[in-house]
Amino acid sequence: MPSHRLLYKLTFIFLVVLSVNVSAAVGAKLMHMEVDLSNQESLQRGARTFVNYCLSCHAAAYMRYNRMGQDLGISEDVLKANFMFGTDKVGETMTIAMTKSDSLSFFGVSPPDLSVIARARGADWLYSYFKTFYVDKSRPFGVNNLTFKDVGMPHVLWELQGAQQLSLIESEGAVHHSPTYDDLEIITPGIQSEEKYDQTIRDLVNFMVYLGEPIKLKRGKIGFWVLVYLFVFMIIAYMLKKEYWRDIH
Repeated sequence: MPSHRLLYKLTFIFLVVLSVNVSAAVGAKLMHMEVDLSNQESLQRGARTFVNYCLSCHAAAYMRYNRMGQDLGISEDVLKANFMFGTDKVGETMTIAMTKSDSLSFFGVSPPDLSVIARARGADWLYSYFKTFYVDKSRPFGVNNLTFKDVGMPHVLWELQGAQQLSLIESEGAVHHSPTYDDLEIITPGIQSEEKYDQTIRDLVNFMVYLGEPIKLKRGKIGFWVLVYLFVFMIIAYMLKKEYWRDIH
């Protein structure tokens, strides 16, 4: 029994230390964004960004193009012309041509499938991640990330956002504080303004949240009609109950 208690205590201490380290990695709580799956135009823009910038290295193997088209109101002709670069069949899943061995050779690691990354990481984490790349010449791709320290991928959206640097504020005695999101500043502007890039990331994360749970788009509508049905049934059941017990009372 004492050994079990010791194990519980050690596990608790480990989890506390781990949570502190994760919080310290970003120096502040994650940036927040509101997910709006009812905004079909946002989802369409996010899907376009996803297939153009993410789908070359990361697959979304649990999503089919025709399912995405039906959910987001995208016709098959538009899908084939603007979203499908690796196949001509709308029933195919969103896979990539790069093999696992090639990805290991190129990057040293196989890029993860992004089908459920939003459910694993959360919308706020993804939003913060896409906004906090900064120049770091010590890294293989020349960039690091304040949300994911020592990230192993390049900043694929750099041409949209531009380049950021991490400017640590020096205090007395030349001691630097822990970096926070406020320490990031644009040093080379991208082709999008900060406001436009922010909207691009919101659309992208919005789409990735949809990608992790496509039925969520319809579940809300189904739930509404289920509640309507139960309300009507409750009235009918109450009337039947009154009719049944009328002669008894």
